[in-house]
Amino acid sequence: MINLNTMHLLATIFLAMTLTIQCTTKTSDDKSDKKMTDFEKGTFGYDAAFLVKYQEMITLQSDDGKARMLISPAYQGRVMTSTTNGDEGMSFGWINYDLIASGKLQQHINPFGGEDRFWIGPEGGQFSVFFKTGTRFVLDDWFTPGDVDTVAYDVVKLDQKHVVFTHNAHMQNYSGTNFDFRMDRQIDLFSDSKIGEILGVIPGSNISTIGYQSINMITNTGDNEWTQETGAISIWMLGMLVPSPAATIVMPYRTGDVEKLGPIVNDKYFGAIPEDRMKIEDGVIFLKADGKNRDKIGLRPSRALPFAGSYDEENEALTIISFTIPKDVTEYVSSMWEIQDEPFGGDLVNAYNDGPVDGKALGPFYELESSSPAAFLKPGETMEHTHITMHFTGPKDELDAISRAVLGAGLAEIAGAF
Repeated sequence: MINLNTMHLLATIFLAMTLTIQCTTKTSDDKSDKKMTDFEKGTFGYDAAFLVKYQEMITLQSDDGKARMLISPAYQGRVMTSTTNGDEGMSFGWINYDLIASGKLQQHINPFGGEDRFWIGPEGGQFSVFFKTGTRFVLDDWFTPGDVDTVAYDVVKLDQKHVVFTHNAHMQNYSGTNFDFRMDRQIDLFSDSKIGEILGVIPGSNISTIGYQSINMITNTGDNEWTQETGAISIWMLGMLVPSPAATIVMPYRTGDVEKLGPIVNDKYFGAIPEDRMKIEDGVIFLKADGKNRDKIGLRPSRALPFAGSYDEENEALTIISFTIPKDVTEYVSSMWEIQDEPFGGDLVNAYNDGPVDGKALGPFYELESSSPAAFLKPGETMEHTHITMHFTGPKDELDAISRAVLGAGLAEIAGAF
């Protein structure tokens, strides 16, 4: 836990906002002569041309312009999408074109899309911030807090490879506890050398990459300490990605005795997962990422490793996420939709595949997620959680080397899991 220098942020906000307005306006002007019809759907150029029609976008990019990402201040500073190969490259983030174009807000959630967004947990249970006191844990009573769904975040710093956001939030949990806190979020675009450092393996020379981190912080700005009795919130990072019939989620896990480490996987979020959609092998779990069935899995801190990912054989694209795992910390909020026996026995890393509920899906999309521990914060204290996203495209043999080294499974094993 750390304390942010709030006075420094306030002192620099005027200059930073001026810089932000100039940079975001320039971003929109740069794209104004490019139309969606100039690009194939599914490319970064198509999504960039679409998004700037409706929102101001911030672009971070590599020196050669190939690695690019689009970030929306209006949508809570979320990374909407990214690419490894400029306008013609694959666009990795799932985008809800119909919802954005409508200009309308929905009642329960506004799934605008985006491959890195800042949410707050827990979702379910007696300390949930998605359900009001006394309601049922069903979709009709589930409401996403506006602070992570509809409000814009302020930009306080911006340059070609970095952007910083801030927002003051208020939420109340199912048990009636009020939370006043500040959300701070910094996004940094990585160099290729930094990506190799994080992976522990250098991508082959023919691999195109993009990698970035979001450093996400919550600061208790209220008067009361957050405890096990009052409930606590957590930093929850989610990335909506484009599903494919040939996409598979890969979740490495720590092997060992169930009596010592607990169950391998939590697969009970939305009922049992069909056998043909999830497979548990020694040290790795596979889950279909086709957007055709509502499935969710999670690993507790005793089982979690610092990487997870997915492979889309159809587009020959490998995605890997990495995230903060504090040493010897075991208390994570539980988001199960029920009154819980272990409200702080939740998961550190999750994967979700969207699918129809009562005939209708939110997306479809799939998600790779990570969470901070429960934030037991005194007034003025801060918790920080870093979530890293990396995408790789290129020859299969070079992608295979990365996947084997980092995820513990080769591409043939991943693609042949189902």
